[in-house]
Amino acid sequence: MKRVFISILNFNGKNNTIECVESLKKINTSGFKSTILVIDNGSSEKLDLKNSSWGDIDLKIIRSEINLGFSGGHNLGFKYIMTQNANYVVVLNNDTYVNGDFLQKLIGTADTDDKIGILVPKIYFAPGFEFHKDKYSKKEQGKVFWYAGGIMDWKNVIGHHRGVDEVDIGQFDKTEETELATGCCMMIRREVLEKVGLFDDKYYLYYEDSDLNVRTKNAGFKIVYVPKSIIFHKNAGSAGGSGSKLQDYYITRNRLLFGMRYAPVRAKVALFRESLKVLLAGRYWQKRGIIDFYLKRLGRGSYKI
Repeated sequence: MKRVFISILNFNGKNNTIECVESLKKINTSGFKSTILVIDNGSSEKLDLKNSSWGDIDLKIIRSEINLGFSGGHNLGFKYIMTQNANYVVVLNNDTYVNGDFLQKLIGTADTDDKIGILVPKIYFAPGFEFHKDKYSKKEQGKVFWYAGGIMDWKNVIGHHRGVDEVDIGQFDKTEETELATGCCMMIRREVLEKVGLFDDKYYLYYEDSDLNVRTKNAGFKIVYVPKSIIFHKNAGSAGGSGSKLQDYYITRNRLLFGMRYAPVRAKVALFRESLKVLLAGRYWQKRGIIDFYLKRLGRGSYKI
């Protein structure tokens, strides 16, 4: 029987985490056994969850006394998972809930081709959590795309979600290869982690999923979007929202790290020039991010979470 581990990070988000786990307890596990692995990532609040089991679903809690970031937190889980007889690991945000057959649809697609390394579902905004919630009718809420495949704009080194803010009328219902899987939810074949390694801890937060995507494709694996697998994202802005100090720091620094590794030469030159302009006229934490990139202060860096 296949074994699938679902890795969820909790950082002072116990209500979301508990709701996410409650939805996972109801999934259809016909043909596989599932372990929900919650990594309590340096939280100051108490997480009221204990190791337990429901049929073919187990719940295991791992505690880190410090916040290891997105990359380090999931890597802590990956290291445990790799000691188990796991076939797949699902990286899942705690501010999501899932359809009962979401995992079956991902596994069913993975079984068709062993070169499929990462699979990602169709992700809707949870009703009421849309960026522009007032523009949608009650009937449309719950059918608004947050993600329907991912594209990297290599000229500007910015990733984009296909379909974001569009109402689903069947326009993205084809199972197909995609360029970028999102760290909000991706199912990774064990062989991928064995061949290309875990998330890169240099990122800490943001762009670590894009980095893993590139390494996965460079190793000859496919990334596939599976629209029949559906989850919902609350998109509650846990990182402080667009333009927050945290995002200013990590996105600015890590975009440079990612771009200087993988982007075409012209884009690297443009990134360098842009970084000099931001050093002169950017916001404080954008400037700190650029300075830390060039001084190789990576990982958690200068920002205190």
